[in-house]
Amino acid sequence: MTEENQKELGKTLWGIANDLRGAMNADDFRDYMLSFLFLRYLSDNYETSAKKELGVDYPTLKPNDKRAPLRLWYEDNAEDIVEFEKQMRRKVHYVIEPQHLWSSIAELARTQNDTLLDTLQQGFKYIENKSFESTFQGLFSEINLDSEKLGKKYADRNATLCTIISKIAEGIAKFSSNSDVLGDAYEYLIGQFAAGSGKKAGEFYTPQQISTILSKIVTLDSQEPATGPKKKLNKVLDFASGSGSLLLNVRKQLGSHGIGKIYGQEKNITTFNLARMNMLLHGVIDSEFEIHHGDSLLNDWALLNEMNPAKKLECDAVVANPPFSYRWEPTEALGEDFRFKSYGLAPKSAADFAFLLHGFHFLSDEGTMAIILPHGVLFRGGAESRIRTKLLKDGNIDTVIGLPANLFFSTGIPVCILILKKCKKYDDVLFINASEHFEKAKRQNNLLDAHVEKIVDTYQFRQEEDRYARRVSMEEIEQNDFNLNISRYISTAKPEPKIDLQVVNAELIDWENKIIEATSRHNAFLHELGLPPLP
Repeated sequence: MTEENQKELGKTLWGIANDLRGAMNADDFRDYMLSFLFLRYLSDNYETSAKKELGVDYPTLKPNDKRAPLRLWYEDNAEDIVEFEKQMRRKVHYVIEPQHLWSSIAELARTQNDTLLDTLQQGFKYIENKSFESTFQGLFSEINLDSEKLGKKYADRNATLCTIISKIAEGIAKFSSNSDVLGDAYEYLIGQFAAGSGKKAGEFYTPQQISTILSKIVTLDSQEPATGPKKKLNKVLDFASGSGSLLLNVRKQLGSHGIGKIYGQEKNITTFNLARMNMLLHGVIDSEFEIHHGDSLLNDWALLNEMNPAKKLECDAVVANPPFSYRWEPTEALGEDFRFKSYGLAPKSAADFAFLLHGFHFLSDEGTMAIILPHGVLFRGGAESRIRTKLLKDGNIDTVIGLPANLFFSTGIPVCILILKKCKKYDDVLFINASEHFEKAKRQNNLLDAHVEKIVDTYQFRQEEDRYARRVSMEEIEQNDFNLNISRYISTAKPEPKIDLQVVNAELIDWENKIIEATSRHNAFLHELGLPPLP
């Protein structure tokens, strides 16, 4: 399927969402829409695998038969179902019973069957509790099919679901069901819902162009110059993973087999479920990723609390877009935490450096970390100054990138990207001022592909350019009290044009001669008319 068709599917589904959600909050409707799209993907993937598994025994339906073919096989082969499902768990890692497949659900919706709601609920519970490994428990926990937002009575809710599912089924029937297509449509819908969610969008969505900058930077080959093939990353971590789009962008840069394992953590339960669905929709099987529901600042994930150096999680790449200037409650115990002990705690008013230090702890010696933060981390004093100074003295801050304002749905403030390494090559810090390079749009500013490539190329080859990029020595940074405010190192003021006085004088003489000539010609006309000349 072409990229145009992939975008068309996204637009088709967004059009359906706009037509159907009515007065329902966009965030609520998003969860229904994306869950049904996910069920469709799981079902099509499962049926395709079942067809391969059963071979010639897979039933063929008559032209007008709307039932799921697998349902016929279940009816005729009751004694083989257990072994068949055991084999399917080995091959695709999950099982969906025939009555819960998308084709069966869509047929109930088409015929306005009054059992649709109950069947959906049973299907979601089966997938969560009996189909997947425990890793996927609660996957549909935020989808409330009994919500009065769908209707006050069961019949009303059932009818609403029938309408929504019928429209989705009609809208996507002509499009491919492979993971790339549905995955891209899923990402498109997340972006569209984010656009209408205002500040809430920051909880789950990083604009794709910014995500691409981080992804390209952490996947660059470690060779210098980096002209060879991109290296494989064994482990990649995003400790504020949202819907998982940033992690998937890293995977996209490297190809489907370019990452050994993906690790993510997300505090918001709804967004945590979105991320798991997003991974599967993009063809990442459950053994290739691990996403934890929990609080990164408290470090409540047992995997990240492993103190044995041989078992400690060390990642080749760490990426993150944590909440900006998040208020937190640092306790005395956290002051002794292995992530913060050497640096001190970030202030209550802004957990930006707490997030940074959390991710930095799990970065391997040869890895790269890219994190999006507010500009305040570059110059604020107190505890943040002490943390920033130690990171600089230890040679861990590699690059500071300033981005334009108004790029995010959730805030209009300009942000920066900090690139950190535990063993960096250069005894300087590269500053990139990309704040003036963007496309102005009605609601938000956009980064074009050319802007993204310029940032990445400048970082990769550490190029210097007037008013855009400069390599700054540690001596100069120390003279500035370890303040990283970009304007201290890259002037954004436009230089006054130089004036050549001889050229200006010649132009004035030329204009004076032209005035004399024009006056003489005008006086000649006045003389012919018998009028007095001009003085």
